[in-house]
Amino acid sequence: MVDRSFLDWPFFEARHLEMAVALEAWCVAHLPVDHGDVDAACRGLVAMLGAGGWLRHSGAGEGERLDVRTLCLIRETLARHDGLADFAFAMQGLGMGAVSLFGTPAQQEWLARTRSGEAISAFALTEPGSGSDVAATATTATRVQGGWLIEGEKTWISNGGIADVYVVFARTGEAPGAKGLSAFLMPADVAGLEVAERLEVIAPHPLATLRMKGMVLPEEALIGKPGEGFKIAMSVLDVFRSTVGAAALGFARRALDEALARVKARRIQGQALAELQMVQGHLADMALKIDAAALLVYRAAWVKDNGAARVTREAAMAKLYATEAAQEVIDMAVQLHGGDGVRHGSVVESLYREIRALRIYEGASDVQRVVIARSILN
Repeated sequence: MVDRSFLDWPFFEARHLEMAVALEAWCVAHLPVDHGDVDAACRGLVAMLGAGGWLRHSGAGEGERLDVRTLCLIRETLARHDGLADFAFAMQGLGMGAVSLFGTPAQQEWLARTRSGEAISAFALTEPGSGSDVAATATTATRVQGGWLIEGEKTWISNGGIADVYVVFARTGEAPGAKGLSAFLMPADVAGLEVAERLEVIAPHPLATLRMKGMVLPEEALIGKPGEGFKIAMSVLDVFRSTVGAAALGFARRALDEALARVKARRIQGQALAELQMVQGHLADMALKIDAAALLVYRAAWVKDNGAARVTREAAMAKLYATEAAQEVIDMAVQLHGGDGVRHGSVVESLYREIRALRIYEGASDVQRVVIARSILN
């Protein structure tokens, strides 16, 4: 049984506890799902999460605000039950994050569709030549009669190929580097948008390279003002980066649960593995890393929910520590399972594949170290 004592920490309000209990029951009844056809599984999960009412937390319309503690609790719980369910939920939030925070009422009409599970969203920022270095974005947006001509390529786009709507970032040239970027709302059926390649990774998720050639978006597709794209992207990541740590936390908790069950059941030389001091030391380290990660994740979420304009440092610490710690916890769970730990399809083997990408996307671990260092040097 997963340790849920953290729900009694002072970071949470009664509504968070009620939601967490209800979501746990929903997950037990509906997850995991068959991942055989990843595209179909993601579409089905989005529909299920929408029907269950969970996607209403993924966006914020007029008069609402994103509650980061709720986002983190949902991602942690979903990840513990099914990594693909966490992915499906997270992308509805990240994909529409710019619209939630900066969108016009007309643009926010998409939120009704993504929050109900009717439409799938995606966040198109990364390019072949600019991953962590957003300022190096090469995709261009040029003013033409009636709107914007978008030319360029995006890659490693989660939900690429199955999304109904993307938020895409392009260079509009108001200033050099990061100050010359803008954000646009891009429906998937717009002429000139091509899914150039589907990408396969160690933990199957729908990913793609997108190519935009001769693509024209209307004037009203611009999110915020010209030149505000970098600010918009960083504001979105400021909210959702902590939730990546929460997903890692969910993976780590599941790994510890699986390890505990294994060492209690497995016997060696007439005694349970759990009785060996070395094994107990490993379990203690795993529990310690999980609690430390949870404290950092929910501190960052609490600070943001309590009115902080930015939580760049707190979110960077949460994502960095939680993802790195989860990798170590899951690796030890695999080790404690012995040969069964690397059997394809086993829970800990699946967790091992799921966790690796979290140390890269939404700012790789070394990027988070740079962010933290700059925050204490300034």
